[in-house]
Amino acid sequence: MTPYTQIDAWIDAHFDEQVQFLQQLIRVPTDTPPGNNAPHAERTAELLQAMGIDAEKHAVPAADVQAAGLESVTNLIVRRSYGPGGKTIALNAHGDVVPPGEGWTHDPYGGEVSDGKIFGRASAVSKCDFSTYTFAMRALEAVAPPKQGQLELLFTYDEEFGGEVGPGWLLKHQLTRPDLMVAAGFSYQVITAHNGCLQLEVTVHGQMAHAAIPDSGVDALQAAVKLLNSLYAQNTLYKSITSGVEGITHPYLNVGLIQGGTNTNVIPGKVSFKLDRRMIPEENAAEVEASLRALIAQTAAELPGIRVEVRRMLLAHSMRPLPGNRPLIEALQTHGKAVFGEDIPALGTPLYTDVRLFCEAGIPGVIYGAGPRTVLESHAKRADERLDLEDLRRATKVIARALVDLLQ
Repeated sequence: MTPYTQIDAWIDAHFDEQVQFLQQLIRVPTDTPPGNNAPHAERTAELLQAMGIDAEKHAVPAADVQAAGLESVTNLIVRRSYGPGGKTIALNAHGDVVPPGEGWTHDPYGGEVSDGKIFGRASAVSKCDFSTYTFAMRALEAVAPPKQGQLELLFTYDEEFGGEVGPGWLLKHQLTRPDLMVAAGFSYQVITAHNGCLQLEVTVHGQMAHAAIPDSGVDALQAAVKLLNSLYAQNTLYKSITSGVEGITHPYLNVGLIQGGTNTNVIPGKVSFKLDRRMIPEENAAEVEASLRALIAQTAAELPGIRVEVRRMLLAHSMRPLPGNRPLIEALQTHGKAVFGEDIPALGTPLYTDVRLFCEAGIPGVIYGAGPRTVLESHAKRADERLDLEDLRRATKVIARALVDLLQ
């Protein structure tokens, strides 16, 4: 038997244990917001300790966490050293996830297995890759232990809010500095680039008044509608801006949350909305933000009695491929084809992730992990999020096999 077939056999023999580990991770909620995620890190560390794996706990100071809009964050690092020389490889998955929302037919925190799939919030994005990476490491060490290099498992809790108190905090405090890294993703593509994201909160101030005498006030909601129409009109223009990165099409703007008003019989004096602008890798983030702010200011200037405030909530830069990522791509594509029986493309995705923080620090990285072919298929951020257990099994084999190559 080759080291690769031995790894496959070990993962098959321990797969029930792997699924049970993932079920335990799903059963501890990490809804973000509100972002009270330290309890999940504590539970994860306990489960790892039961396997004989020590995890460093790095609690982010409360002031930093609250400034990021969360409640508690403890990031975990598992470090394994195999001998002098060689590279340090990091595998990073995030435990925070959006709230479940409505429409579930399975318990979002149940980790139920049905028809060959596991259901639950974060089953596909990305508590699954806590499992993928942990059992890939265990398989590697059980049957093909490296003689050099280091491996780090980074389990972080701030991807949904941008990553600054997750991997960004670990990088800032020099708690990790790998040579290469892989972050949680889907099994059927190696992702080498992704969109950026700018999120702005726009607050429209008018003058509250009694609905019986509307002319005595200034309707902030009507003003907000005009601003929204101006912003949404940009989507027609954005379709003419195309990316040269396979898998990424064009920029897009969305407004996902609107709040305002006092009561049904009151002219609203204040309305706010939050917009999300996806940026293709070729765009300049500063120019995108400046153009949106100018458009908002220009539209507001045409609305008498209206004052508008704009606050940046998030600026996540695009992920651009770094030349040093070739060993990662080649190892994952080679073993992906061997395990899945099909070619695994390397391309971009319209999502944004915290992998960009490693790339901005000059660390070559890609996105790869357990999951289906598309976000839509996974039901990520929708009801009944699920993961095909065979995808979990095979992705774990691909990661473990790739580690043999990368650490030799």
